Amino acid sequence: MLFLVISTPRPERPSDVAAARQTFWPWIEAYREKKVCRHIYPRIGRGAVAVFDVESNNDLHRILNEWADIIPAHFDTYPLVDTQATAQLLAAQMAAKNNRYPQMTPRPVPILDGHNDVLLRLYRKENAARAFVDGDGKGQLDLPRARAGGLAGGMFAIFVPSPQRKRAEGEAPPPSDDARAAAGEIVATPPPPDIVSAQQATLAMASLLFRIERESDGKVRVCRSVADIEQCIDSGVLAPVLHIEGAEAIDENFQFLDVMHQAGLRSLGPVWSRSNIFGHGVPFSFPSSPDTGPGLTDAGKALIRACNGLKIMVDLSHLNEKGFWDVAAISDAPLVATHSNAHAICGHSRNLTDKQLAAIKDTGGMVGVNYAVNFLRPDGKRDEDTPLAQVVDHIDHLIRHVGEDGVGLGSDFDGAMIPKQIGTAAGLPNLVEEMRARQYGEALIEKICFRNWLRVLKKTWS
Repeated sequence: MLFLVISTPRPERPSDVAAARQTFWPWIEAYREKKVCRHIYPRIGRGAVAVFDVESNNDLHRILNEWADIIPAHFDTYPLVDTQATAQLLAAQMAAKNNRYPQMTPRPVPILDGHNDVLLRLYRKENAARAFVDGDGKGQLDLPRARAGGLAGGMFAIFVPSPQRKRAEGEAPPPSDDARAAAGEIVATPPPPDIVSAQQATLAMASLLFRIERESDGKVRVCRSVADIEQCIDSGVLAPVLHIEGAEAIDENFQFLDVMHQAGLRSLGPVWSRSNIFGHGVPFSFPSSPDTGPGLTDAGKALIRACNGLKIMVDLSHLNEKGFWDVAAISDAPLVATHSNAHAICGHSRNLTDKQLAAIKDTGGMVGVNYAVNFLRPDGKRDEDTPLAQVVDHIDHLIRHVGEDGVGLGSDFDGAMIPKQIGTAAGLPNLVEEMRARQYGEALIEKICFRNWLRVLKKTWS
């Protein structure tokens, strides 16, 4: 048996990292699945090395032919060697020579994500399931980019948009709520959709997720337990969890909640940034306190108890401060905000005060850090050139106030402007590298990336 060593050169610019990852990683994954590529060190942000088992010259020619259009542009290849030990030594030498990585790991750190809006982005499109499975090059998340970036799964949100006023012919569209908030305007919460249209849209997005699962050829599995998620992580299968953001589709008798739970619903946010029959969401305002109105309604308090009874995680993101404290008084589960940041750093009403963070810590709950730039920046501006250091600044603050076991990631992919250095799900390793640059140890990084989500979901769903 012979061994072929292929290595990427170290990217010179951050933009090269995503390009290298999108070409190198899908090919490597394909060979790993075929049991052809045994030894891979895929820290692409600092270069990558793969070692292939080559049993014959035919195998060698097949690999090189399949890579013919890629290898000359992106990779260095090294001579065949005759022992596995020699191949591993050569791989390590190539890595050290280019200062690619101090530690070799068998694959990127898996990332469980607290929130994305890809179902909203796709559900009205034709062939939406195939667009996700094959990748359509649009938005921030699809299956190829998830696999490229190490995104292992997380909460896939169903969000029903607010009804839009029909514009007169020639009338320009209004500025977005985020843009108005960044300009200092206090943006009123929009009206909720009616329950019939909300239920129709909710079923359509749930159906889309199940169609994605069916059409993925085993690469996506909708998860209903922590054991499901762990099995998916171990086998490299994407692990979406069904989540509802804003409970406008839920009736006061909770019949629709029962049906959705049976279908796989395991996480629910009572409100988005608008009012409904259950409570009140915060407006998109900067600077602003999250203390913006009354707490939960009686129906909202009953909804929290119903979610506790069904072991559905209650998401506090978007809920105003009085509603937060109502949940804290009622719920017997850990307090969780799937995609929120620290108000002490960015004074947006969507972020959590230190007092709220202390309450989350007391229940063994957690916060998923949101990548939305206007929830990260101290100035509240929408600017994709926001440095990744500001994401880690929020992580630092949350660790101080919630603890190492209470911080995760909650990207808001396909629902927000995020830092250009991440860009899409394929750019997630850049955030992991930023944590390493901040001297986070590997054990802490794993907690933030996926282990803390597994812990709090197990505690909530058990």
